[in-house]
Amino acid sequence: MLVPGKKLLYKFPIALKQGLRHPQKQKKILLLGFMALGIATLGIKQELVKAQGVKTTNQQISYIKNWQNASFPVENFQGYTSAFGPRGRGFHYGLDLAAPQGSYIRSWWTGTVMEVWEDRRCGTGIIIKSGSWEHVYCHVQGKVETHNGHRYLIDRGGGIMLPQGQVLPAGSRIARVGMTGRTSGPHLHWGLKYGGRWVDPALILREMYTQQTKQLSSLEHRYSAKYNSHASYN
Repeated sequence: MLVPGKKLLYKFPIALKQGLRHPQKQKKILLLGFMALGIATLGIKQELVKAQGVKTTNQQISYIKNWQNASFPVENFQGYTSAFGPRGRGFHYGLDLAAPQGSYIRSWWTGTVMEVWEDRRCGTGIIIKSGSWEHVYCHVQGKVETHNGHRYLIDRGGGIMLPQGQVLPAGSRIARVGMTGRTSGPHLHWGLKYGGRWVDPALILREMYTQQTKQLSSLEHRYSAKYNSHASYN
């Protein structure tokens, strides 16, 4: 059972685990997780993100230097169903990622669970705070319950018991893709805020892809050099 305010004693896999041991394998995983699964097809432009007069520049995004440890937020990803931006008469403050119902959702970044809640629109939702960043997850499976004065997201079928106040490492399984709230099919609505301002998650995924591929290439080069150095003694 997770105790609010306590750090987890385990970490779930992140793309860079064992990168030095299997650089080719990890590079392939990363490419499948970002590029082949559609990041390149989003047509992301490096420009100002505008959301009803609120602007967040790429310069602000670049302040975070260690995107290498960030995690793609959903397993069994199938595609993007709705982008950040104007939609109908309103504005869509997030990115929708389709995945089979029951697929696990991972915490994008190390942080603290600030809130778990239920409403008609988002369904069952989670907010995690990571410094100046907030990441929002909607339409997840499970219910919010209160035990001993603490609020939990409970998904018994998926083995999830997530309390408010929990400190999580990046890549932790926090929920499963569901159909709670206003949705026509199983997907994760993933929203990001920086300093209280909405940011297009696609920009972050593009930067994650860029930095992590560079890091894996560097790891691969170092591994190859080390292997060749050892081989010369045989």
